[in-house]
Amino acid sequence: MLGRFTVRPSNDGDGTYGVWDGAVNGWRSQGLSAEAAEHAKIELDVQFDAHGPRSADAVRRVDPAQPVEHAEWEPGELDLWIRDGDQWLGRVRDRQGRLSWIPAGDLRPAAQDTP
Repeated sequence: MLGRFTVRPSNDGDGTYGVWDGAVNGWRSQGLSAEAAEHAKIELDVQFDAHGPRSADAVRRVDPAQPVEHAEWEPGELDLWIRDGDQWLGRVRDRQGRLSWIPAGDLRPAAQDTP
């Protein structure tokens, strides 16, 4: 289950952020911008599940990234799948560069323009 890693304000009071690992109850990183901390969190989600390292068969890269659509926001690009528990989640980058995990059933290939 995703949720092991969270982005939090760093505890040094300098206005930066870090990634908290709930499984070990400690920081994975600190002193990052909010954007960098979000990116680090997503990368840790790829590497680890709630119990430890994510198995190799639970990660599938999409190369090249594929355009996808999701009902709640603008189109994006799918570049990776992870199996989390009993479901597959796609890592999708939107046009602003933000990464999100979207359940497989909520994604569909982007409509292709036809000449």
